[in-house]
Amino acid sequence: MAEANNGKHFVLVHGAGGGAWVWYKVKPRLEAAGHCVTVLDMAASGRHPKAFQEVHTFTEYNEPLMEFMGFLQEKEKVILVGHSLGGMNLALAMEKYPDKISAAVFVSAVLPDTLYHPSYVFEKLYEMAPKDVGVDNQISYQESANGPITWVHFGPKYIASKLYDLSPIEDVELAKILYRPGSFFISDLSRAKKFSIEKYGSVKRVYILCKDDKVVTEEFQRWVIEYSGIKDVIEIRGSDHMPMASNPHELCNHLIQIAHKYA
Repeated sequence: MAEANNGKHFVLVHGAGGGAWVWYKVKPRLEAAGHCVTVLDMAASGRHPKAFQEVHTFTEYNEPLMEFMGFLQEKEKVILVGHSLGGMNLALAMEKYPDKISAAVFVSAVLPDTLYHPSYVFEKLYEMAPKDVGVDNQISYQESANGPITWVHFGPKYIASKLYDLSPIEDVELAKILYRPGSFFISDLSRAKKFSIEKYGSVKRVYILCKDDKVVTEEFQRWVIEYSGIKDVIEIRGSDHMPMASNPHELCNHLIQIAHKYA
């Protein structure tokens, strides 16, 4: 998987319910700047063939990313970019493959620290979430050997008024068609091992904060930045929860600058 034209290799990871498709504006922009870009569907997301009822743990959900990282050549490094829930996907990859990652970029995302169990950050997210954030989302529950799983089925009002409220109407309609149920796998992550300073903590980290996000609010983003100890923080104004749709040009410019700085 060689880098294109001496460019860097970006791996883009979507959030809950999304898919590789959410990056359709970002991928060609980065490629036009000479970079290699890989977009992945997590299990039961996007075009991935599994139904959500077949995914019982976060590890199973994250298999596409971990398989990809395992296929990288020994000295090949990538820049991981995780949006929203995708921050937790990045954390698992950072713990297992720290030497294959030049930098991890968290875009309005959750991320754990090394003191608490991975589920703690989601508990805090729920605690700080606006009361009306769910609007018309529907919830379903599934029992599994690893504990109960809560699945969120995203409603059209939630997509239009919370996720994509500053994005073009075409992106809103695309999301209404393509979003699939999502889960944070909190019960499973509450029993997962804590992340280590030696591996997870050794990877360079950057946070891209979206100031007008109605889902992962600025208050929560600033809390998670302080809680996780990230020092390199970039702010995007005028972006909803989906900067890849509402502000793709600025997002890409920041990603390219990050590549120059860390890769």
